[in-house]
Amino acid sequence: MNKPPYNLYTIAQEHFDQIAERLHLDKPVRELLRQPMREFHFSLPLRLDDGRVTILRAFRIQHNDARGPGKGGVRFHPQETVDTLRGLAMWETWKCAVVDLPLGGSKGGVICDPHNLTLREQERLCRGYVRQLARVMGPALDIPEPDVMTNPQHMLWMLDEYETIMGHKSPGFITGKPTHMGGTLGKTEATGYGVMITVREMLKELDMKPQNMRASFQGFGHVAQAAIELFTRMGGVVMSVSCWNHKDMKPYTFRKSTGIVLQELRPITDMFGEIDKEKASALGYEVLPGEEWLTQEVEILVPAALEYQITEENIHSIAPTVKIIAEGANAPLTPKAEQALLAKGVHIIPDLLANAGGVTCSYFEQVQSNANYYWRKDEVFAKLDDILTNAYIDISSATKTEQLSLREAAFVVAIQRVAQACADRGWV
Repeated sequence: MNKPPYNLYTIAQEHFDQIAERLHLDKPVRELLRQPMREFHFSLPLRLDDGRVTILRAFRIQHNDARGPGKGGVRFHPQETVDTLRGLAMWETWKCAVVDLPLGGSKGGVICDPHNLTLREQERLCRGYVRQLARVMGPALDIPEPDVMTNPQHMLWMLDEYETIMGHKSPGFITGKPTHMGGTLGKTEATGYGVMITVREMLKELDMKPQNMRASFQGFGHVAQAAIELFTRMGGVVMSVSCWNHKDMKPYTFRKSTGIVLQELRPITDMFGEIDKEKASALGYEVLPGEEWLTQEVEILVPAALEYQITEENIHSIAPTVKIIAEGANAPLTPKAEQALLAKGVHIIPDLLANAGGVTCSYFEQVQSNANYYWRKDEVFAKLDDILTNAYIDISSATKTEQLSLREAAFVVAIQRVAQACADRGWV
């Protein structure tokens, strides 16, 4: 396994240290918040369909629960690392605080490639993961949800295993469930819609019309597809989208001069967001190298895949037409790349705000599951819009009063809220 070029945990701590210094936080508060409160590392035996047993490494990181139970996804990825999960768990704490949810931050993962596992093997993996963690997760402790290469079916298997162990129904144990089995309406669209809600608010501030905007996306999973859907409804045009091709083990960019058509690409896309390049080509799409999504002459870039995809090495490829970058993924920009882009006048909507729609809707599902009372989809979207719009306005206001970037302002608001919760509890 290749070592990731950037250590997300180190960078997350550096972000925290900078804001902690600005806020003059006491040393005990800094020590408490700059590292996870609890970590679980374990070996996970998985019996394959042919009878062989493989041993996988798995993790659950619980960063902080001062404001409420932990919340965060479970990832299945061959290049997963514990430091990535530590950084993302910390990010989840700040993200929940930015949109003022009564939740803390967690993250989990298994080092594996689900492409190489049958559905029966994936089910055994999900159940084995929960068996290892059932005592330290739950509706009042730590609530998982889907993340990279996990989906509602995986969540349902995990829920069923947890309920089997506990001996009672507990739909609030996990979110991201299928809608017919206790999942909330709107969850599939929530993160992507949230990205475009924050883009809409920024366009208002910049006095720009979405009808005049072109965009390019990296990633074609649920986040990108929902964001593309809403952006198109707003009047914008998506020129290209990039996604990973498992067969070739590299990404491709799909471009159409008149704008991509979601209804054309969805039927030729698999459950992991991989577009069939031969079928796309037959539909008139240019099939370009994966990094070409970054070079398009558009006004908006939406990285909605993995961490640190826009770096100081490739920012020179970004067209001068780009005015906004909305972080649909967690930490898709390196700090140096961000500094250089801000200096050029590019506006960046940070992940703490841009992709907080996912955890917000997960919170909605948790509330509904615990109450056994479910809302209509239009109610979900109205509540989502209200929370993210108000969060954007709060963060944007802080940038003007404190002369901060949106990311710095989001960190200031989030860290102040979590630090205050720790103090109120008497922890520090």
